[in-house]
Amino acid sequence: MTGRVFATDVEFNLVGYADQVAQVLVAAVLADLGERYGGEGDETPVHPMQFDPPHGAFFVAYLGGEPVGCGGWRTFEDDPDAAEIKRMYVAPSARRHGIALGLLRAIEDSARAAGRTRVILETGDQQPEAISLYVKAGYERIPDFGYYRDEPGVRSFGRRL
Repeated sequence: MTGRVFATDVEFNLVGYADQVAQVLVAAVLADLGERYGGEGDETPVHPMQFDPPHGAFFVAYLGGEPVGCGGWRTFEDDPDAAEIKRMYVAPSARRHGIALGLLRAIEDSARAAGRTRVILETGDQQPEAISLYVKAGYERIPDFGYYRDEPGVRSFGRRL
């Protein structure tokens, strides 16, 4: 039998954005983005308090007790009904086990519980696996927005919750 093996011992823990484990993973996502795009990876202004409930949330994914991913949402400043996803990441060693989709669903559930009615995000053309994940999860292209809206490789997505 062939195919993907999905992890069953995954936990998604709500943490503060400034949490030490979260910051190690945020550094990893920024390094990954830096390799793909150059520079610091993502220069979008982010303040840790933007991810504090009820205006946002940040999660760390654990596989077998080890931190392997992160991601969160913050209220989009131009539309308080929208949650903007930021810092979605799964470590290379933990990819292709369904963790990213589980993390995305935890983020969406949190945003929905906080009263958001849609979710939006920016990604880029150098992240085909991210684009594939979002399309698989029901996201559609939306007009580009945010810090990178005028960059040629930006790809913005959204969906109703």
